[in-house]
Amino acid sequence: MDEKKLVMYMHAGSGNHGCEAIVNSVCHMIKEKPVLVSYYGSEDERYSLRELCEIKSERRFEDHRLAHILYYGYRRLSGDEESFIRYRYGDVFRGKVPPLAVSIGGDNYCYDNMLKDLRLANSAFNRKGTRTVLLGCSIEPELLERKDIAEDLMRYHTIIARESITCHALLKMKERAGETDLRILCYPDPAFTLRAKELPLPKGFTAGNTVGVNVSPMIQDNESRAGITMESYHYLLRFIIENTDMQIALIPHVVWARSDDRKPIQELYDAFRNTGRVVQIPDGSCQELKGAIGRCRLFVGARTHATIAAYSSCVPTLVVGYSVKAAGIAQDLFDAQENYVLPVQSLRHREELARGFSWLLANENEIRTRLSEIMPSYQERAVETGKEVDRLWEECRLL
Repeated sequence: MDEKKLVMYMHAGSGNHGCEAIVNSVCHMIKEKPVLVSYYGSEDERYSLRELCEIKSERRFEDHRLAHILYYGYRRLSGDEESFIRYRYGDVFRGKVPPLAVSIGGDNYCYDNMLKDLRLANSAFNRKGTRTVLLGCSIEPELLERKDIAEDLMRYHTIIARESITCHALLKMKERAGETDLRILCYPDPAFTLRAKELPLPKGFTAGNTVGVNVSPMIQDNESRAGITMESYHYLLRFIIENTDMQIALIPHVVWARSDDRKPIQELYDAFRNTGRVVQIPDGSCQELKGAIGRCRLFVGARTHATIAAYSSCVPTLVVGYSVKAAGIAQDLFDAQENYVLPVQSLRHREELARGFSWLLANENEIRTRLSEIMPSYQERAVETGKEVDRLWEECRLL
């Protein structure tokens, strides 16, 4: 790059509207317009990030087979694993050194297939003299017991956890490491401050009397009994239709071909469309989807940022979770996980999700009041992430 820029990286693309929501929110918090290195830059152009960032698409080896062969050969001969990252990130590693690079954390460290790239990118930036920040992250505590993961995380200048379970585990990791300059902070996910955009609601969506429902292939991949996720969602929709007067809105939050919420959503819609009680919300930007979620009465969701959109709109929410992120966020909001998070791994009987919804319905007023009381201060704490990035940027660019 020709001039020093603030860089954001490890962004998988806005087809995952949770990824989009983190970047969108952080960009609205900070003073600098960042360079966003994106695995799918075309997705970011399509949704809400076009005016907020300077978008640079990664060079993907699947699009350049010859380059893949050449770099693979070079890496085998030289042992230079970081060369893959330098190729993918292109001119970010040429010209002036970026003073600060922010890894858009989320739950990236929860996926085995991302750990190597995270380590290599962090190392490559450090080798250039760039300070790195891991932002808005959730990490399974047991993962921090691994030496290679701990060594990678210790290279960051600052890590901002988005919930207390991860934060406490990181502090223990730091204590085990001994003397270190690593800074560990804990602020709520930036997406708690995401600005909603309200579009006209589709016919059949009754504002204030509709249950928002999100289901994803991700929780299906983590179920302990094959098929139990969709059995449970079918039973839930039937329960709502037979026992309440509420409408149901099926809302996607990730639309990647490899993990598309619209596929299980279409199955549910086809099963109940003739009841006249179920509508589908089309794909849209993270802000547009939050605009729909925020007008629900209750929400049952699998994708973390779909549930964050609900929480931050003070909509009582049941999370069908599979990792530390759901547990940690619920713990921080309610001082409890039970009744607020239903781990998909624990699902054995199709009635369990409907029972969880019944508890949510019975306690909706208390939950809504709780969210309304704590959300202003919770969102103020989330803004501290942006202030920290601004502070580090001012400090780094003067070095």
